[in-house]
Amino acid sequence: AVARRARAFGLDIHYHNRRPVTDALATELGATYWQSFDQMLPQVDILSVNCPSTPATFHLLSARRIALMKPDAYVINTARGDIIDEDALIAALAAGRLAGVGLDVFKHEPKIDRRLLRLVQSGKAVLLPHMSSATTAARDEMGDRVMINIRTFLDGHRPPDRVLEAFL
Repeated sequence: AVARRARAFGLDIHYHNRRPVTDALATELGATYWQSFDQMLPQVDILSVNCPSTPATFHLLSARRIALMKPDAYVINTARGDIIDEDALIAALAAGRLAGVGLDVFKHEPKIDRRLLRLVQSGKAVLLPHMSSATTAARDEMGDRVMINIRTFLDGHRPPDRVLEAFL
């Protein structure tokens, strides 16, 4: 969904994932797959972080990796606050090693680091409360998914969005 929206604005799509998307989808999006996250970072103007918070993604965007990015690059994180080393991000923004950031997730939600608030005043940061799902369409979709899961379970099948594999 993010790639399609970015493409609509004429952006080139570069991505890193555990495995590449299908050839058909890559062609549709004009997407370039990078096996190495580190090799991708110097190529992008806008980095959109869209992954779950796991031990493997903790501080995925570290000080070392931020240093690989272009000084005119932007970072957008709508995933989870601990995926980016917030201290390193703030330092890079303050030093002019990144152009800007858009966040709706934070290291210590719901608290927001005061240094980020100062970056808003300087025009280097856009901060929103973690509410990306707070739309009628998103909530309708959530309700629809719940109904599909309940119906599937009651029909004797494994729900598509089950959380605990061992119990179903």
